Amino acid sequence: MTATLDNRGMRNTGQGRFAFMHRFFLFLAFVFFLQLGNFTQAQVQVALQGSGTSNKFPVVIADFAGPNGKEMADIISADLIRSGQFEVTRTQALTIDSNGTPNWAALSNLGATTVAYGSISGSTANFQLTDTALKAPLEAKNITEPQMRRLAHKVADAIYEKMTGVRGIFATRVAYATGQQLVVADADGENRKIIVNSPSSIISPAWSPDGSKLAYVSFETGKPVVYVQNLSTGSRQVVANFKGNNSAPAWSPDGSQLAVALSMNALSNIYQISATGGSNPRRITDSAEIDTEPFYFPNGSGIIFTSDRGGSAQIYRTGLGGGSASRITFNGSQNVSGKISPDGTKLVYSSLRGGSYSIAQQGLGSGSDKTLTSGPNDLSPSFAPNGMQILYVSSGGLSIVNTDGSFQASIPSVGNVSSAAWGPFTD
Repeated sequence: MTATLDNRGMRNTGQGRFAFMHRFFLFLAFVFFLQLGNFTQAQVQVALQGSGTSNKFPVVIADFAGPNGKEMADIISADLIRSGQFEVTRTQALTIDSNGTPNWAALSNLGATTVAYGSISGSTANFQLTDTALKAPLEAKNITEPQMRRLAHKVADAIYEKMTGVRGIFATRVAYATGQQLVVADADGENRKIIVNSPSSIISPAWSPDGSKLAYVSFETGKPVVYVQNLSTGSRQVVANFKGNNSAPAWSPDGSQLAVALSMNALSNIYQISATGGSNPRRITDSAEIDTEPFYFPNGSGIIFTSDRGGSAQIYRTGLGGGSASRITFNGSQNVSGKISPDGTKLVYSSLRGGSYSIAQQGLGSGSDKTLTSGPNDLSPSFAPNGMQILYVSSGGLSIVNTDGSFQASIPSVGNVSSAAWGPFTD
């Protein structure tokens, strides 16, 4: 993949075109291997790695009163633990007097100043977050949601936001490709639904900004073609099936456009197309090397992309109007699959260092670089919509890591996962 042509003028000859296409297919095979070459089965037990409890918020979660009250509290607890920011203690349902006042002395004995409890009636959860020292509620809400697990996630989101000041992501969804299937699940990996069953491999899922659609690449026609799947209707549309290879879709922030990698002119470059398809792609990059894996800046000002124009796969940035591109990754012999944080300040990517692919993060303003995971085969990173965690593929399973590297957890999944994406906020 890192081979280069000694004589760029060769590209105008049959020999040069053959040499380029040979190298292009080596590069495509390399990316395909990264996404499909994870041979271990996905973990189904949630394994946690953290940095202790000293900097975590202590909270007691009591069983909710009513049907499925214990299950509700279990899901809320698991969500908060999986954030890496909470030390959770579980307890049975609390004793509440006729005025709705809890037994404060009993709550104080639980060992935490903050306690969450509530009740379920139909599809509504009434919950309170209380301060036992102040003997006063911090938050009281009624949340309605017909699906029980999603209801629990929404309660966990409310607790998380009240205690951290950051919006929770537990009610969001993730998408991942596993063999010939495209799967959507809750952020905890549960409530899985197979969205697409294909006769051939699927890779590169990408969420639309409103969470209603998924773009992905399928090889069912014998070459990579980009499709968009409507999650509510189940319909799908071909949006990029040009001559050559069509791959690596990324949505523009307003959802109207897709950036894709096309080899329609025998060179792999980044183009912008309508999210509904069309026959007139607009070229963004114009390189004699291989450009792929675009991703938009959140403000829509430009893109990042992976290119081997410097002799190895590295990440570059450029404006949507084309022009020169600047390299932004320098640590690691190869750096691929870059994504920008929702606030536009950080870059996450898969970095080859010391013979292992690890997830690394870089400050876009400072250039500071930090390895978040230890590998050996950590790929396809994407930020949570609140920017606090990163979803990635680890040796065929799903994992998350906090952006400060302090906490990691595996997420239940099915099959041999090749690529994944964390979905946006939807309400």
